Amino acid sequence: MPDTAAPSVLFVCVHNAGRSQMAAAFLTHLAGDRVRVRSAGSAPAGTVNPAVVEAMAEVGIDIAAEVPKVLTVEAVQASDAVITMGCGDTCPVFPGKRYLDWELPDPAGQGVAAVRPIRDEIEKRVRGLIDEIAPASRA
Repeated sequence: MPDTAAPSVLFVCVHNAGRSQMAAAFLTHLAGDRVRVRSAGSAPAGTVNPAVVEAMAEVGIDIAAEVPKVLTVEAVQASDAVITMGCGDTCPVFPGKRYLDWELPDPAGQGVAAVRPIRDEIEKRVRGLIDEIAPASRA
């Protein structure tokens, strides 16, 4: 396919401080410019969860400078795929968008030991998503 526009993915969770930040970071890290990535929260926290920052640093991804962002209708409209992680009915739904709901434990209030398995599951799901929406060219 000669489609030059990279697919756009929006990750959404309640606080945009844990799961959606990890997913966005993995997708950016693993897919590079093959995918446009956004993340947001229906009720964003003030900062990214420090245990999440630490868990991501363990796998070589620095998200310390990330800031939770509020979910907007515009962000949903600008995305080809919207992946929710426990934001319930607060996520706006538009026809023609692809929605996936990833049921994952909330890392809020958890230590880094509890965040690691969530991080690893998110990485696995992101790798599967990349294979589906932006596979590497088989040159």
